[in-house]
Amino acid sequence: MSSSQGNGLLKGKKGIIFGALDERSIAWRVALACHREGAEFVLSNAPIALRLGQLNGLSEATNAPVIPCDVSSEEDVDKLIQDVKEKFGKIDFILHAIGMSPNIRKKKEYTDLDYRFFQQSLDISAISLHKILHYATEVHDIVNDGGSVVALSYIGAQRIFSKYSDMNDAKALLESIARNYGSRLGAKKIRVNTISQGPTMTSAGSGIKGFDGMFLFAEKLSPLGNPSADDCADYCVAMFSDLTRMVTMQNLFHDGGFSSNGISEELISDLAKMYSQDDGLS
Repeated sequence: MSSSQGNGLLKGKKGIIFGALDERSIAWRVALACHREGAEFVLSNAPIALRLGQLNGLSEATNAPVIPCDVSSEEDVDKLIQDVKEKFGKIDFILHAIGMSPNIRKKKEYTDLDYRFFQQSLDISAISLHKILHYATEVHDIVNDGGSVVALSYIGAQRIFSKYSDMNDAKALLESIARNYGSRLGAKKIRVNTISQGPTMTSAGSGIKGFDGMFLFAEKLSPLGNPSADDCADYCVAMFSDLTRMVTMQNLFHDGGFSSNGISEELISDLAKMYSQDDGLS
């Protein structure tokens, strides 16, 4: 768990946090961590998520206004950025924690996707980052020089996890957009990175078929185990702080070592026991 007492790493900084839904969501934990470290921010999510979630409680706990935004609508993104500019003037950080796949919700196999749903997955989960950065840096110029943008990704962008379906593609596009914008915003010392978080017990994650198996597999393969939402929140704080001012265009694996580990002794032992039982040898 994050420490209840901060170190003032984000004192005086202002930002936007997209995607908080309930207390299990990573964006929710990031908001609490940013508040702990002295930041001010606006909370934003889709209107339907605001109706279904519990964002008012987070708003009260962090003294953060809530501004609805459907990121599939350019008009909504434009208005949100204008509203933030009226409140804060300039900001220092943005968290993009937005992802949605109608195909996964409808249990559509990857080889039988509904292409309209596929386009929605890409638009909401990835292209939305492009829209946000376009209106924040090109149209309204609200990000201070030296600012930091973080988008949450997953290793499905590099490796195929069958049950993650078209979100594998969406995360790959998300990371590409982050690199492209990071290259173009370097002149202003604005950093754009993605954090590839290990499997986390959130409302969104638990909605993916087979997630429990993915979580357990990663837990056994990762030398440090799976990171919690609070662990990720602390990492985001570090990325928003001035301590990481020379880090940009990176996809940063925050997964307990899962992405670099080939196998673990515990996993080998478990597999050996399972096959021995299947063969009737034990």
